[in-house]
Amino acid sequence: MKRTIYDEDHESFRASVKEFLDREVIPHVEQHATDKAMPREFWLEAGKQGFLGLEIPEEYGGSEAGDYRFNAVLTEELAKVNMALPSCVGIHADIVAPYLVHLTTEEQKKRWLPGFCAGEILTAIGMTEPSAGSDLAALKTTAVKDGDHWILNGSKTFITNGYSADLVVVAARTSPEKKARGISLFGVDTSLEGFSRGRKLDKVGQDESDTAELVFENVRLSDADLIGELDNGFIHMMNWLPQERLGSAITNLAHAGQILQETIQYAKDRKAFGKSIGEFQHNKFLLADLVTRVEVTQAFVDQCVLAHTAGELTPIDAAKAKWWTAQVQNDVLDHCVQLHGGYGFMNEYRVARAWRDARVTKIWAGSNEIMKELIGRDLGL
Repeated sequence: MKRTIYDEDHESFRASVKEFLDREVIPHVEQHATDKAMPREFWLEAGKQGFLGLEIPEEYGGSEAGDYRFNAVLTEELAKVNMALPSCVGIHADIVAPYLVHLTTEEQKKRWLPGFCAGEILTAIGMTEPSAGSDLAALKTTAVKDGDHWILNGSKTFITNGYSADLVVVAARTSPEKKARGISLFGVDTSLEGFSRGRKLDKVGQDESDTAELVFENVRLSDADLIGELDNGFIHMMNWLPQERLGSAITNLAHAGQILQETIQYAKDRKAFGKSIGEFQHNKFLLADLVTRVEVTQAFVDQCVLAHTAGELTPIDAAKAKWWTAQVQNDVLDHCVQLHGGYGFMNEYRVARAWRDARVTKIWAGSNEIMKELIGRDLGL
């Protein structure tokens, strides 16, 4: 079914993204996987192309597109390459960006945003802790006032871009007695004394993604590093989680759709018992089911993109999009592996890596179970 949410400007932008990926990324994906990170050269080139500043005002070096559909186009094209790419870029340009645009002071904007757009300041967001994943209100990292400074102590884990980030938006407890209403956000320069990184985490999939543990030991911050309102960090995070979850949904579906199309071609080319494996009724019916499932899901996600572009996407609809696309993606890719037979279990085949990469999408950005809990509460249950 023809999609109608994009116009000529969006498709022109898509072509420029695809050209960039063909030139700068696809020839090097194996090296990215070996290095477990995207090189700084990638970020600098993405910055030159204007891909990192879609939400940043022009006066700070961004393009301020004012239209989330451009974010969606970028995410879709990144996801067609692999899952790690939209994860790394999305954290920086789609998840951290709103915090730095909407919650910062003029001084902070001038300090951070030009480098952010240029790819010179790579960012990450420090929410998840060893004992606090989906339950953000239970985080234990603290920032204690000490005269004109804050003393930050604690740790974060599973942090995308964590190993190479120059700036981390960190959630810390500033008023423990207030529980969820006592959390604040800080912009932490990773060159500060007391900041350290653990090892690059050895993940099941998404080898190209730079994921690390972060440790804060008496890191001294000032009020100039506070992002947003004191003790209002939890509300700030809740306000921007729908965009993160929508970005996840766009990624999930674009990634699954790309691998499904490649699998359909494989089913046409692969022969067994004198004919293509796609001609067997079971496989034919299965592929018909998967294509329909992806296209029907695309219609819902597209409506979510339009709603978010208009500022009307609800947290509940974002939760629906996130968990459903994660489930659809994992179901689709599992079948794609099966259709590839033994080759589907070989890492040299994209389908095998895609299958591994996708599993975490039912866990991150709020687990599927948490998404269903939020939807159930909205039903009054």
